[in-house]
Amino acid sequence: QVQLVESGGGLVQAGGSLRLSCAASGGTFRWYAMGWFRQAPGKEREFVAVIRANGGSTTYGDSVKGRFTISRDNAKNTVYLQMNSLKPEDTAIYYCASDLYYGGASTREYDYWGQGTQVTVSS
Repeated sequence: QVQLVESGGGLVQAGGSLRLSCAASGGTFRWYAMGWFRQAPGKEREFVAVIRANGGSTTYGDSVKGRFTISRDNAKNTVYLQMNSLKPEDTAIYYCASDLYYGGASTREYDYWGQGTQVTVSS
Protein backbone atom coordinates (compact mmCIF):
# COMPACT_ATOMS: atom_id res chain seq x y z
CA GLN A 1 0.00 0.00 0.00
CA VAL A 2 1.31 3.44 -0.97
CA GLN A 3 1.25 6.23 1.61
CA LEU A 4 1.60 9.88 0.56
CA VAL A 5 2.23 12.79 2.94
CA GLU A 6 2.21 16.41 1.78
CA SER A 7 3.99 19.26 3.54
CA GLY A 8 5.08 22.83 2.91
CA GLY A 9 1.77 24.64 2.79
CA GLY A 10 1.11 27.86 4.63
CA LEU A 11 0.18 31.52 4.33
CA VAL A 12 1.97 33.66 1.76
CA GLN A 13 1.35 37.09 0.27
CA ALA A 14 0.43 37.53 -3.38
CA GLY A 15 3.50 37.37 -5.59
CA GLY A 16 5.35 35.15 -3.16
CA SER A 17 6.53 31.56 -3.43
CA LEU A 18 6.08 28.23 -1.68
CA ARG A 19 7.46 24.77 -2.29
CA LEU A 20 5.28 21.79 -1.50
CA SER A 21 6.70 18.34 -0.88
CA CYS A 22 5.08 14.92 -1.04
CA ALA A 23 6.88 12.00 0.57
CA ALA A 24 5.91 8.52 -0.59
CA SER A 25 6.34 5.17 1.12
CA GLY A 26 5.40 1.69 0.00
CA GLY A 27 5.24 0.59 -3.60
CA THR A 28 8.03 1.41 -6.02
CA PHE A 29 8.12 5.18 -6.32
CA ARG A 30 10.03 5.40 -9.59
CA TRP A 31 7.33 3.40 -11.39
CA TYR A 32 4.52 5.85 -10.54
CA ALA A 33 3.40 9.02 -12.19
CA MET A 34 3.01 11.67 -9.48
CA GLY A 35 0.39 14.38 -9.69
CA TRP A 36 -0.69 17.49 -7.82
CA PHE A 37 -4.34 18.52 -7.55
CA ARG A 38 -6.01 21.29 -5.59
CA GLN A 39 -9.46 21.96 -4.21
CA ALA A 40 -10.90 25.24 -3.00
CA PRO A 41 -14.03 25.34 -0.80
CA GLY A 42 -17.14 24.68 -2.87
CA LYS A 43 -15.10 23.83 -5.97
CA GLU A 44 -14.27 20.60 -7.76
CA ARG A 45 -10.82 19.13 -7.39
CA GLU A 46 -8.61 20.68 -10.08
CA PHE A 47 -5.61 19.25 -11.90
CA VAL A 48 -2.41 21.20 -11.27
CA ALA A 49 0.54 19.19 -12.59
CA VAL A 50 1.89 15.70 -13.18
CA ILE A 51 5.36 14.27 -13.63
CA ARG A 52 5.56 10.82 -15.17
CA ALA A 53 7.78 7.86 -14.45
CA ASN A 54 9.18 7.23 -17.93
CA GLY A 55 11.57 10.09 -18.58
CA GLY A 56 9.84 12.48 -16.21
CA SER A 57 7.68 14.29 -18.76
CA THR A 58 5.41 16.95 -17.25
CA THR A 59 1.99 18.44 -17.89
CA TYR A 60 0.50 21.53 -16.22
CA GLY A 61 -2.96 22.91 -15.83
CA ASP A 62 -3.57 26.09 -17.80
CA SER A 63 -4.03 28.22 -14.68
CA VAL A 64 -0.52 27.48 -13.37
CA LYS A 65 1.59 27.26 -16.53
CA GLY A 66 4.66 29.44 -16.30
CA ARG A 67 4.33 29.84 -12.53
CA PHE A 68 4.50 26.32 -11.05
CA THR A 69 7.13 23.64 -11.57
CA ILE A 70 6.79 19.97 -10.65
CA SER A 71 9.85 17.82 -10.04
CA ARG A 72 10.75 14.50 -8.44
CA ASP A 73 13.67 12.96 -6.62
CA ASN A 74 13.41 9.20 -6.97
CA ALA A 75 16.28 8.64 -4.53
CA LYS A 76 14.24 10.42 -1.84
CA ASN A 77 10.82 9.08 -2.91
CA THR A 78 9.62 12.68 -3.03
CA VAL A 79 7.78 14.89 -5.50
CA TYR A 80 7.84 18.69 -5.27
CA LEU A 81 5.71 21.55 -6.47
CA GLN A 82 7.51 24.88 -6.70
CA MET A 83 4.90 27.65 -6.76
CA ASN A 84 5.98 31.14 -7.81
CA SER A 85 4.06 34.36 -8.45
CA LEU A 86 1.25 33.13 -6.26
CA LYS A 87 -2.20 34.64 -6.62
CA PRO A 88 -5.17 34.66 -4.23
CA GLU A 89 -6.90 32.35 -6.73
CA ASP A 90 -4.29 29.70 -5.89
CA THR A 91 -5.71 29.36 -2.38
CA ALA A 92 -6.78 25.74 -1.91
CA ILE A 93 -5.92 22.46 -0.29
CA TYR A 94 -3.21 20.84 -2.40
CA TYR A 95 -3.19 17.06 -2.76
CA CYS A 96 -0.49 14.72 -3.95
CA ALA A 97 -1.57 11.61 -5.88
CA SER A 98 0.09 8.65 -7.57
CA ASP A 99 -0.83 6.62 -10.65
CA LEU A 100 0.89 3.36 -11.54
CA TYR A 101 0.40 3.93 -15.25
CA TYR A 102 0.15 7.03 -17.43
CA GLY A 103 -0.65 9.96 -15.14
CA GLY A 104 -3.31 12.15 -16.73
CA ALA A 105 -5.41 15.09 -15.61
CA SER A 106 -8.41 13.21 -14.20
CA THR A 107 -8.75 12.43 -10.51
CA ARG A 108 -10.26 9.06 -11.45
CA GLU A 109 -6.96 7.88 -12.91
CA TYR A 110 -5.03 8.05 -9.65
CA ASP A 111 -4.70 5.16 -7.25
CA TYR A 112 -3.44 6.81 -4.05
CA TRP A 113 -3.91 10.21 -2.41
CA GLY A 114 -2.31 12.17 0.38
CA GLN A 115 -4.18 14.04 3.11
CA GLY A 116 -3.60 17.49 1.60
CA THR A 117 -1.82 20.64 2.70
CA GLN A 118 -3.41 24.09 2.92
CA VAL A 119 -2.08 26.95 0.81
CA THR A 120 -3.49 30.41 1.48
CA VAL A 121 -2.46 33.43 -0.60
CA SER A 122 -3.36 36.86 0.75
CA SER A 123 -3.97 39.88 -1.47
